[in-house]
Amino acid sequence: MEPEKSITVQHAPDNHCYELVEGETAIGKTEYVPASGPDDRERIFYHTEVSDAHAGKGLAAVLAKHALDDAIAAGLTIIPVCPYIKSWIRRHPDYQQHAAPIRPEHLAAVDRVYKH
Repeated sequence: MEPEKSITVQHAPDNHCYELVEGETAIGKTEYVPASGPDDRERIFYHTEVSDAHAGKGLAAVLAKHALDDAIAAGLTIIPVCPYIKSWIRRHPDYQQHAAPIRPEHLAAVDRVYKH
């Protein structure tokens, strides 16, 4: 029987994401855009996914918590464009003070990611 691999969360700043990693394999991620807010202190989370093989294990919540905690520790305001991140924050009131409403320029920043 093969030993169970541990799952960790790693920040991949060059790829603008946090990854769930099992062994050497990425099994999920939450992607963000470093926003150009009033003082460049925003992080726009726009997409979260976990592989089908790992779905239903609560790993998206682990990923969200780690990514949001890291953003908060860096003094960043969270912009929850991603529906999963938005609902996670709604379920965790302590995080709501660190989130800001989505503005048109946030959506434009995400749109630019998809056009590249």
